[in-house]
Amino acid sequence: MFDFLYDYFTLESVKTILYYTEIFFVIYLLGYSSFLFISVVSGGNELFENMKKKKLRNQIHHDYYVPISIVVPAYNEEVTIMDTIQSLLNLKYKIYEIIIVNDGSKDLTLEKVVKHFNLHKVHRPIRKLLPCQNEIDVYEGKYQNKVPITLVDKFNGGKADAINMGINISKHPYFICMDADSILQEDSLINIATPVLENEDVIAVGSMIRVSNDSSFVNGKLVKFQLPKKIVPALQALEYERSFLASRIFLDKFNSNLIISGAFGLFKKDAVIAIGGYKVGSMGEDMELIVKLHSYYRANRLPYKIKYAYEAICWTQVPEQFGDLLKQRKRWYIGLFQSLVQHNNLLTTGSYLYYLFYELFSPFIELAGIFITLLAYKFGLLNREFMIILFLTYAVFGSMLTVISFLTRNFLSDTRISAKDVLKSIFLCIPENIIMRFILAWTRMVSLLFYRGDRTNWGSIARTKIKYDECSFGDTERENEEDADESVTANL
Repeated sequence: MFDFLYDYFTLESVKTILYYTEIFFVIYLLGYSSFLFISVVSGGNELFENMKKKKLRNQIHHDYYVPISIVVPAYNEEVTIMDTIQSLLNLKYKIYEIIIVNDGSKDLTLEKVVKHFNLHKVHRPIRKLLPCQNEIDVYEGKYQNKVPITLVDKFNGGKADAINMGINISKHPYFICMDADSILQEDSLINIATPVLENEDVIAVGSMIRVSNDSSFVNGKLVKFQLPKKIVPALQALEYERSFLASRIFLDKFNSNLIISGAFGLFKKDAVIAIGGYKVGSMGEDMELIVKLHSYYRANRLPYKIKYAYEAICWTQVPEQFGDLLKQRKRWYIGLFQSLVQHNNLLTTGSYLYYLFYELFSPFIELAGIFITLLAYKFGLLNREFMIILFLTYAVFGSMLTVISFLTRNFLSDTRISAKDVLKSIFLCIPENIIMRFILAWTRMVSLLFYRGDRTNWGSIARTKIKYDECSFGDTERENEEDADESVTANL
């Protein structure tokens, strides 16, 4: 397949091109490996220092609370939405409200939430400071005299549109955006609000996202952690632990995080309204918002900080089918592309360059590296021993960091992990770093090459039930059914 190159290049010119290309590729791999190593060490040290403070009781406990509105956009989430709301009702926090935005769901999301939580239709004018589709109905209630719950039923407009609606109807100065397939630990709201109390310049706070598949919870509290049984979510669990332990904590030191996961993030409402809210039609509305905040505050020379609270933990479901995973990563990658292109005024910042070269360009560079290696082999220019050692070293090094990140994260957060899961993480770290990495790289590259910019819908990913044991939501629901003397169907 490479014979045509003989007609256009001399052997010497090919040697020169391959020589400099291989140097660039090696430097690229060394650069990424060095960043990963430094960030993992930095993240582990941060968690270790925090653990020591806890043991020495050196942390200040306060009774100050920032009023928060929790916005949960939902589209066809009848399988998980009830558990998500139940976890929110059990948060250890004094001043917050829950806002569910039903974005034209075609399943029983609306009916189940209204019926179980005894919500009533109300006439409530909505001041639309941010663009969004019109509402159909608004429901309100206070389940078991706990936290106020508002449900907005609206015409379908996509996730960003639904979040904008939630912001418009919210009452408090700060809001949380989270997914309808996620649950929060009982202290998550306290932990994610702490940076706001510590520094008035904080306009957004990210959180630690962990994989909930096959783990068990009681009212939002983890009671049994385990790596998912299926291979696809298990590989993602390892990937998440490495990513959130490493780069997020490290970049936080330089106010350089360009991503806050849509599964759980805290925002200052005035700041988000000032930049026009979430961009409707964006495939990566989460990242686009953060990049836009960076761009706006830097352009106007305003003091600001975007922080990362690693103790604020959100447990979320990841795709269990490989096809769903590919769809998800295509959407994320196109969202990354849109965000970086639209806000290239940040080009001179270190974080922008990192995301540009090691996130956006990485599929092209890594796959091109493989192609160049094959080309060099074809022309007899490949130092096979060197390349084999290089690739093996890179694979083993990356795999070791994955296992270290997984063990460090769980050990320093007092999460019990079984010997079986330790062995499983060691067994899966190589496939996660080699096979899964290059499959996803190919998928992302192809998605960009064939990108047409016309897809704005939610996308469809299969959901599974969150594992609650007997004393949590299932029993609560049965007790309520007996008290109300009616049958409530719950998909739990």
